[in-house]
Amino acid sequence: QLLTSFTSSIYIAGLISSILASPVTGAFGRKPSILIGGATFLAGSALGGAAVNVYMLILGRVLLGVGVGFANQECTIVIFSV
Repeated sequence: QLLTSFTSSIYIAGLISSILASPVTGAFGRKPSILIGGATFLAGSALGGAAVNVYMLILGRVLLGVGVGFANQECTIVIFSV
């Protein structure tokens, strides 16, 4: 079960954060939203690289998922607004 949660944590976090990224983008604009996504992706990568147990690794994957969700939402806005 722990390995399953490790695998699916990035997808669940990406799904939830892509839904939440739309109001953030509407309120603050695209640039802050992209910066939030990039910062969380960077933090998730650093945490995953420095992980000493599985729980730190899962938290790093959740942060990666948040970064992917924000980036996915930004790409969707750019593609559909052109």
